[in-house]
Amino acid sequence: MVVDFVGRRSALFWLAFKAGLWTILTLGFYRFWMKTRLRRWYWSSIRPGGHPLEYVGDPWEKLLGFFIAVVILTFYIGIVNLILMFVSFSYFNSSWVGYLASFTGVVPLWFYAIYRARRYVLGRTRWRGVRFGLEKGAWGFAWRALVHWAITICTAGILWPRMTFWLEKYRADRTFFGSAKLHQGGRWWMLYRAAAPMIAVVLATAGYAVWMIWLDPLTDDVPGLIGEFFKKGGIAFSGMGKVSAVWRVWLAPLLLLGLIYSAIHYRFVAKRIMANHKTADGIAFQSALKGPRVSMIYVLGTFIAYSFLVVGIIAVLGVAAATLGPQVFIEAQIGGDNPFAGLPRVLSVVILGVLYLSVFLMWGVLHNAFVTYPLMRHMAVTTALVQVAGLAQVSQRARDEFAEAEGFAEALDLGAAI
Repeated sequence: MVVDFVGRRSALFWLAFKAGLWTILTLGFYRFWMKTRLRRWYWSSIRPGGHPLEYVGDPWEKLLGFFIAVVILTFYIGIVNLILMFVSFSYFNSSWVGYLASFTGVVPLWFYAIYRARRYVLGRTRWRGVRFGLEKGAWGFAWRALVHWAITICTAGILWPRMTFWLEKYRADRTFFGSAKLHQGGRWWMLYRAAAPMIAVVLATAGYAVWMIWLDPLTDDVPGLIGEFFKKGGIAFSGMGKVSAVWRVWLAPLLLLGLIYSAIHYRFVAKRIMANHKTADGIAFQSALKGPRVSMIYVLGTFIAYSFLVVGIIAVLGVAAATLGPQVFIEAQIGGDNPFAGLPRVLSVVILGVLYLSVFLMWGVLHNAFVTYPLMRHMAVTTALVQVAGLAQVSQRARDEFAEAEGFAEALDLGAAI
């Protein structure tokens, strides 16, 4: 059973533009309706076997869930942080211990929010009238994520595939389509195939650092160069010894691009490998997702969206200088009187606010059109169900009810994505 994607980029562009505009006009309250409309559009465009997915989430659920999460987090920030700072000053005579403890306390909530957001999305998704679902287990996911992250950090990232596999397996083994329970098969070391480009680039970067610092330094006084850099705050150096083979500096941006590519490649190729080992009773999946294709979508789409963002912010700063800047500066730049000098200060601030929000509106629209859209289309059309006999035995499951919806993900800024 193949999966089709029937949505058009132009339709998505105007939908995202109108929804984003309403979000600005309502001071952000329409964001929950915007996300609901976008999800319904994406879900209805994905059609396994010709039957569209359905998203039945309610924006009022998202709004109320956000308020519930904000109240809980406000209590945490206001009370718990106050206690932590008091203890920090009392016992350590410093604030950094309190800040560190506060950040550490938020990390479990971050993982908790990720799991709850996935549970809500699956609970509000249907196919052929049958609901998806995810069992309770957000706190179990949170402490497992903390343990796996600690192991990964202690092993300098060598066991990253192990963390990826076991965290996904925890969520996959608790996922249902109706009465059919999903199972994540395979072994964690199979993900090293996806990590091969990352390993190669990391080794090349380490070799480059050894080459540039110890084997053949860029100058004959590297320690003095570093010391002078910090002493002068990054200003150009002089008298630091003979500079040799400056062309090698240009290898650093190439290695950085390689790290970006390999990170994207690992993330999505790991999804493909694990998708090919996901099964249910009489149901099996197959993914032909292509890492280079996904990387190209990310690089080109992100470049388009962020180029507009940077140019737009520069333009807003230019208008700000023209409306609020010193008269002398404006006249020196444009060679004449300031054309905005007669505007009232309140009107100038309103104009700047509208321009600023418009820039981010278009950035969001372009990100949907050139990053999210092609990614979802590629992931859909490269996925197939190679065994479907078990679909005939699937029965409906009860609706998953929970009060805060995606509130914690929204409050912790994890719910902005589709």
